Parts: sequence; C-alpha cells; structure tokens
Amino acid sequence: MAYSDFKLQELVKIFALSLQETPDYFGTIQPVAPSDHLSLTLQRNLNLAVSINTEKARSELIIAPVLLEVKQQFDGQISLFSGIDFTVDSQQGLNGVCDFLISRSPEQLFVQAPVLTLVEAALRNLW
Repeated sequence: MAYSDFKLQELVKIFALSLQETPDYFGTIQPVAPSDHLSLTLQRNLNLAVSINTEKARSELIIAPVLLEVKQQFDGQISLFSGIDFTVDSQQGLNGVCDFLISRSPEQLFVQAPVLTLVEAALRNLW
C-alpha cells in the first residue's frame, strides 16, 4: 500500500496513535526571509505551475525550490531526497515512494533517521 493510500482515521487505529491538536503550533517560530533567488524563482514559476495544473508541475516548480532553500538555510546539515522508495515496514503497509523526504542527517547518499516525509506535495488550496 502506498503511503498516500492511508487515511488519518485508519492510521490512528492501526498504529494506536493519539492526536494532539495544538493551535498555532509554530506561533513562536520566527519567520525566515527567503533568499532573493527563491523569491525570483517562485515569481517566475508560479503562473506556469498553476497553468500546467498537475501535481508534478507544482512539485517541480514550487515545492522543490522551496525545499532546496530549506536545505540551503540549514547550511547542508540536512539531506533532501526526491522520489525515493521509503519502505519502513511493508507488512504493515509502510512502503512506497515519497515525493520528498528530508533527513536531519547531512548524509546525502542514503537516508538516515530522523526523517520528515512529504508524501504528496499538493498545493491545491493556495489558489
């Protein structure tokens, strides 16, 4: 089963998770200004990504540049992967290809924990 096939209610049951909804979770985090390069890239790419109107276009033209900026902001102390197989436990359905994966490790040749996965890089609600 692909990661994107899971629904939140199923995950809570299957893995005995408890949800903690915290309003304004990132409210105390200070914003980081984007580089001039990212601002220009997004300015150039946004209309094209919206016009093409596919997940792939949004992923390549909007999400990837933002994640590259994050990697740059972290001065190489994180690694970034795109479109890789991330099988954790196939018997429990924890397998599939992630659109993007960020690891706290600077190791770029292979994935090391801890990781943040972005299963579906969709921006449908922004416009």
